[in-house]
Amino acid sequence: MPDRITSRFGARTAARKVVEGVDLTGRTAIVTGGGSGIGVETARALALAGADVVLAVRRPEAAASVAQSIGETARRQVEVQPLDLSSFTSVRAFSERWGERPLSVLVNNAGVMACPLSQTEDGLEMQIGTNHFGHFLLATLLAPALERAAHSGRRSRVVALSSIGHRRSPVHFDDPFYRSRPYDKWEAYGQAKTANALFAVGFDARFAERGVNANAVHPGGIMTPLQRHLDREEMIAFGWIDEQGRVNERFKTPEQGASTSVWAAVGAELEGVGGLYLEDCNQAEPFDPERPMQGVMPYATDPASAERLWELSEATVRGA
Repeated sequence: MPDRITSRFGARTAARKVVEGVDLTGRTAIVTGGGSGIGVETARALALAGADVVLAVRRPEAAASVAQSIGETARRQVEVQPLDLSSFTSVRAFSERWGERPLSVLVNNAGVMACPLSQTEDGLEMQIGTNHFGHFLLATLLAPALERAAHSGRRSRVVALSSIGHRRSPVHFDDPFYRSRPYDKWEAYGQAKTANALFAVGFDARFAERGVNANAVHPGGIMTPLQRHLDREEMIAFGWIDEQGRVNERFKTPEQGASTSVWAAVGAELEGVGGLYLEDCNQAEPFDPERPMQGVMPYATDPASAERLWELSEATVRGA
């Protein structure tokens, strides 16, 4: 990949290092799921750079102390707004409250992983329903706000959190919601993360000419509340923790895990660039079995699949 985009940062870079020298004064960022895990450190770094940050979370009361902590660190006011991505009604209410306010950065960070079979409020399988369709509706409803912010001379950005888990499955367009096929929690997670990557391709194709770019991010392995549906034995079997509960040293800290999201939001190397899958603060290379812990599968950045998913997504949110 001779034209591969890289940065001076890497897998172990702390998020606050990525924003050193970056001035986001006067710009506003939304971080979904900003009350826990890498969302906290993503929001903190953006606030340290001067952005007005909104934590869009399912439980606002639980995020209040996080907002206060970030505000004290960054000397900024950090706002908390309710948002349940498993409810299209909640997503639409959030957009209506947002109104005409310009938006410079949208970080689609919130997610659910490997949960038992369940449905969203709108009858969609929970993982793809929350991780993709909820964020799809949010981003498309907030697109005018992103376009308004871009008019100031700097482009706006959307960051879609994907995962190495995308390699577990492409999107099964014939039955994405497991209505007729057996449910597998890891396959479901995989197709949801593939959908997140394809969303960035589709969004960028539509909004780049309007001043808004979108990229997908694999943050790396981080021990956060995302693992809430996994028991101890399963995490030991994966090698994530040992028998004493010690986390595998290959895992990142939450602040290291937030660095690629923050780079996607502010990196000068990515100005005017979209539709990419990023990892370790660099554009990912195509998957190679010789490097099993890195790379992106071709189906996760395929423009034709992105178009097909966009059409499905529009029909799904319109019909709910």
